[in-house]
This record gives sequence, C-alpha cells and structure tokens, in this order.
Amino acid sequence: MQAAARVLADEVALRVPSDATVLVLAGPGNNGGDALFAAARLVKRGHQVDIALLDAAKTHGAGLTAAREAGASFVEAPAEQRYVVDGLFGIGARPGLEGRAAQWAGWARDNRPYVIAVDAPSGIGVDDGIMPGLAIDADVTVTFGAAKPGLLIGPGGVAAGEIVVRGIGIAEHLSDPACEALELADGRRFARLVPGPEAHKYSRGVVGIEAGSPEYAGAAHLCVAGAQAGTAGMVRFVGRRELCDRVVDRAPEVVAGRGRVQAWVVGPGGIDDPDPVRRALDDDVPVLLDAAALTHLPPRLRPDVLLTPHAGELARMLEVERDEVEADPWSHAREAARRWDATVLVKGARTLVVSPDGRTLVNLSGTPWLATAGAGDILAGLAGSLLASGLDALSAGAVAALLHGAAGERAALAGPFPAHRIAELLPSVLGDFLLPAAR
Repeated sequence: MQAAARVLADEVALRVPSDATVLVLAGPGNNGGDALFAAARLVKRGHQVDIALLDAAKTHGAGLTAAREAGASFVEAPAEQRYVVDGLFGIGARPGLEGRAAQWAGWARDNRPYVIAVDAPSGIGVDDGIMPGLAIDADVTVTFGAAKPGLLIGPGGVAAGEIVVRGIGIAEHLSDPACEALELADGRRFARLVPGPEAHKYSRGVVGIEAGSPEYAGAAHLCVAGAQAGTAGMVRFVGRRELCDRVVDRAPEVVAGRGRVQAWVVGPGGIDDPDPVRRALDDDVPVLLDAAALTHLPPRLRPDVLLTPHAGELARMLEVERDEVEADPWSHAREAARRWDATVLVKGARTLVVSPDGRTLVNLSGTPWLATAGAGDILAGLAGSLLASGLDALSAGAVAALLHGAAGERAALAGPFPAHRIAELLPSVLGDFLLPAAR
C-alpha cells in the first residue's frame, strides 16, 4: 500500500500546483487507504489537503492515522476545491454509486474539478466498463500493475481519461489482461508491413473495394483514399461504370474492374443486394464488411472476416436497442463475434476489436472531431489495405483504428476537419508508427 501511495502522490504532485488545495475523497477499504497514505505524503510535501470520508467507521485505520498525523484537514463534503483525488472505490467495488458517493459524483459533474482517480474511477465496472448511473469522471486514472479492462472499454473507458500504469511490484500476480490497448509505440510488432527491397505492388497486397451508390458516391472516394493511404500496393474498384469512372478520374492509380486481390472491402456507401457480399466471401480472401453489407450477412462467417459496425448497426445485427450496446459495447461485440464466428470492430469513443475467441484490442487514440461524415469510409479502406498486406483481421482492425485516431488527433490541432483530411495525414502517421520497425 505504501508503494501505491508513493506512486499516487508522485502523480498528483506532477499535475497539481503546489499552492492549490487537493481534495481527497476516501472510501472504505484499500482504495481509500491508498488515497489516505498519499494524502499524508502530499501534506509533507507542502500541499494543502482536505479529506472527505465516505464512511468514517469503515475507513482504513492506518491510512487515516497517517493523514491526521501529517496535518491534513477534514471536511464533511466537497466545496470549492479544484483538484480531487478519487479514492472512493477500487477494483473490488460493484459499478454504480449510491448515497453520499452519488451526491459527490453529482458535485464533480456540476463543478468539473480536475480529477485523479485511484486505480479506477468510482462508479464504473472495472471488469467490463459498464457505468450504471453516475460515476466520477477522471482526467487521469493512476492504476497499478496493468490497466484493467474497464479502463479501456465502454463508458468506463471514457470516464477513465488518461491512463497512467505504474508498476509497484504486483505485475507478476496479475492474470493476463482480457483486453489490450494498442499504442503508436507498438509499431515494431508489425515489421512485416515495411516493404523490403524486393517488394512490388502485388507483394504489398491488392485490396478490392466495392462501395458507393448514386446517393453516397463520396463514400467510394473516401474508402479508396483510406486504402491508398495504407500499406497495400494497389487498389481495385468495382462498381457501376459511372462511379468507376469518377473514382479513377480522382485517383488515377486505381484499377477499375475485377481481378485478383488479397482482401475485399464491401459496403461503404451502400450496396443494393447481397450479391457483392456473397462474391467477396466466395473469393476465399479476407473480407471487410461495412455499413449496408452488414444487412446481408450469412448465418456464419469465418475469423478472417472483419465486421465494422457502429453501435446502431451492431444493435440491429443483434436485435437489441442501441442504448444497450452503448452501455456495454464489449459484451455485445463478443456476442457478435461468437455468433458469426467473425472478427468485430465496434466504432465509438473507444473503438474495440474482438476476435471469435474473445481476444480484444482497444484503441485509445482519437478525438470527438472524428464524428464526421465519411470518417468510417476511410477507416474501412485503411483496414482493408492492412488486410491485403497480410495482417490478420484482429490486428488489421486495431492498427487501422489506432492510425485513424492518431490522424484525427493531428487534424484536430487546427480545429474541426472534413473526413478527407484524415486520409491526407494517414501516410505520415503510418510512417511514424512503422519507423521503429524499419530500422
């Protein structure tokens, strides 16, 4: 506990001005104990610390003594403090808040202080990211040993804010995480995407795209742009003649018409019937099915098929309400992956990719400005390009989401942006991602 308190105090001191008052919300059990021992350390460093106890009778005794002896102040409830350490509930607590804890969460929601959570934001499901009712949204979550699934996925993942994982000597006692966050620093794992001196356009992979419609012709252009910004050596486009002509006029590198490909992307911008889905699946190569293609799924697929629904589309696939999916996207994604024996990418604030055996990769990059028309079309093209270059569906979906989010972050530095700006920035993001692997 002292190791956790030391780490926590260090992280708080890095983020809170020395002349600011820190409010520590201390709950029962070890989570509150960590917060109280950290409070004692902060007082000794010169910080003014106020402590609000959720239940004095259940407070960690040694931690409470340490905080008192150090000179911390005690208050009945939050007031005007601008910096908060949330030590109410940790990894063993049930999701949801009641009583005083819910009142304090309401205060945090209304007053928007800077919040540092201990191990997990109070109120979230640490194992699954569900958030029934109020939670205390964190700007930073300091967790120990490994990031818990609930910090990465669903509403809990959003509530966690920035995640800081610090080792305190307990990693060897942690089981393998149920899900993993992919980061830009992980590019070395994907060295196979870097072409060697013997490479040619076919060895880099050819991705076929069947997308767009008279109403959504732009989806075809954006999907192609996403694919061209990826790792494949060539893009084929299949569709109505007038749409093919428009695509090739804008992107003369694209080859119109059918031919050998290493992966298919079907569905962005609408398809009229199930035939494009059937043809792609019969081609015996990896297939990405998006948007309208998701309404034409056969009963069973295969793990190299990547489905890319947003929450509403996944709800229709599973015949549930959209708010059910948004409340617990991980369990619904796993259900879809099991039901269709396919890999499922669920787009959202924390995009997650799930394989049929339940393995999960989570994307933490991105910006709310990515909620713009056409962004999903670019993501589909990029993921299809990675499939054609040889990545398995789980990796292709996760890497595409990571790069797509990172490009969005760069674009957002100048404010709102149209979707095509993502495609323009993807090559530089991809280059940075693969730079360690290219050395």
